[in-house]
Amino acid sequence: MDISKIVDKVLLTPKSALPLYSQIARVLAENIKNNALPAGIKLPPERELAALLGVSRTTAINAYRQLEEQGLIITKVGSGTYVADLTPSLQPTPAVPWSQLFTPSPNIQLSSILRELIASAAAEDIISLAAGMPDPALYPLKHFHRLFSQQSSHLNGSDLGHIPTEGYLPLRRALAARLIKKGYNITPENTMIVSGSQQGLYLITKAFLEPGDYVIVESPTYLGAIQVFSAANARLLSLPALGSLPLDLLEDYLIRYRPKLLYIMPTFQNPNGRVMPIEERHKLLQLAAKHRLVIVEDDPYGELYYGEQPPHSLKALDPYGGVIALGTFSKILFPGLRTGWVIAPETVINRFALEKQYIDLHSSNLSQKLLFDYLSEDLLDGHLAFVRTEYKKRRDSVAGALKRYCSPYLTFALPSGGFYFWCTLNEGILTRQLLHEAGKTGVSFVPGEAFYADDSGSRELRLCFTTHPEERLLEGIKRLSKALHVLANNNTGSHERRAVTPII
Repeated sequence: MDISKIVDKVLLTPKSALPLYSQIARVLAENIKNNALPAGIKLPPERELAALLGVSRTTAINAYRQLEEQGLIITKVGSGTYVADLTPSLQPTPAVPWSQLFTPSPNIQLSSILRELIASAAAEDIISLAAGMPDPALYPLKHFHRLFSQQSSHLNGSDLGHIPTEGYLPLRRALAARLIKKGYNITPENTMIVSGSQQGLYLITKAFLEPGDYVIVESPTYLGAIQVFSAANARLLSLPALGSLPLDLLEDYLIRYRPKLLYIMPTFQNPNGRVMPIEERHKLLQLAAKHRLVIVEDDPYGELYYGEQPPHSLKALDPYGGVIALGTFSKILFPGLRTGWVIAPETVINRFALEKQYIDLHSSNLSQKLLFDYLSEDLLDGHLAFVRTEYKKRRDSVAGALKRYCSPYLTFALPSGGFYFWCTLNEGILTRQLLHEAGKTGVSFVPGEAFYADDSGSRELRLCFTTHPEERLLEGIKRLSKALHVLANNNTGSHERRAVTPII
């Protein structure tokens, strides 16, 4: 059977709120249910389906995954993908109505974006400028292989048992000592080890927020924070994050709404790369102390600077004890460690420990012990110096390529640290259009809408410059340029057509 006749009927709408893969899955599902695609017929491989529809392979994979979850297709390892037999058996077994049993799931679009970021980063034929990850080629595997070998040869039963929920005490001590050198006034009792800083955000939400509570976030801000606060049914108040911090607006929020938290990333902000000046940090802390505002400071990129060191963190400058600090080893070492930390008053750490016990009792013993050994041998600073040098080269190469290949359709500011370029498209091109067109060329990025709590960001996008070597990054920018030129030419043509169309 020639499935291309059916595929030709698939009309994709890039501007639709429904993701492209769901649009594809919906059309194929209709044809399976009306027997236009009969049981047992072999469907084209993901790569072929992507080529037929002019989408990325990741989109095709996700479409098949959705159909498989619905029981409409089956995958046979080494053979291919086939339409499932929907003929009811003689003694049908009612299916569990899973969707009716789930609790409400807010912000489905954000969840979809996060899943697609991970999927696109793993696809061989896609150059992902989306997911914010360090380059696996730069992981300090030599040291970790040695440390793991040493550790495994000395393991005993007690090493594999439960440890305190707050984390492995020697690691907490080592981490506190490192942060004290950076100006923090803390003890190990103020330190908690978590399974990545995302878990720290979740614990903060569980400990502080009830449905309807207000949380102030920057606009734009980290999409994972928007997701976790939205899942708690908190009300988000947006604070513009470009230019200087609008302290007058912040104080108005504090007086008018009495928010529970301010979530902020003052150093190499994700996604826009902004660094809050030291004077602004002091003013923010003075205002927060006046209103007893709890500040959640997220600092995953503070050690990844490509020029001057950034100012002290808000937690290091904290005059009133109201700053809760989040950090992670995922960006400076590698994400597979799943190890981050929370710094907070001891009373808050105790509450977080109670909440964490409901999730995983404690984070991985082995990861924590490995990290303690790594820090004890004073290896982290050398690794940081190495990756700073390498990432600076990549940043400069990408900046040059963006200017050469993507001007005048795209503008950006050179980031002084972190992982990302925050780019703005010129009038006439929307990010959603570019995302669809870029998928055809084999490159992905994160659309700006993902970083806003409202409907902003339709002409903005984030590009990660750390995950790939320079050659692959440059190829990714060239592919992005092709997509930009296609859209620019199409828009020019459409303007010309509108100019000569008579008004009747």
